Amino acid sequence: MSILERRFRKSLQKQLKRGFRGYPAATVAYYGPDDQRASKVAVGIARSEGEKVAELRRWSSAEADVRFDTVINREIVEFIHAQGARTVAGVDRIIGCPHEEGIDYPQGGACPACPFWANRDRWTGETLH
Repeated sequence: MSILERRFRKSLQKQLKRGFRGYPAATVAYYGPDDQRASKVAVGIARSEGEKVAELRRWSSAEADVRFDTVINREIVEFIHAQGARTVAGVDRIIGCPHEEGIDYPQGGACPACPFWANRDRWTGETLH
């Protein structure tokens, strides 16, 4: 990983560790076909408490892990900065399937492309019974 690659990833990780600093707030969420490779990241901006996401941007990659993609990390940092976010929240792990229920597959079902997530709690990673 080059210095440039580390720079934007470090910047994002540092922002995630700062904790709540007020609004606007950005949320960063990683998604992938399993818990090893993030193929999609979504960043949402809330302007004030209780407000729905005012701005939403998504990045994806068919092959690379978006958590380590220099261009994507730079664009995320620039997007968050351009939105004036004072807080950045999220986790640096994959929290679910990158496909959207009701859009990419039928509402109420499991994603046929991502069997890893079919019976798994996306927050803990534990298999559901």
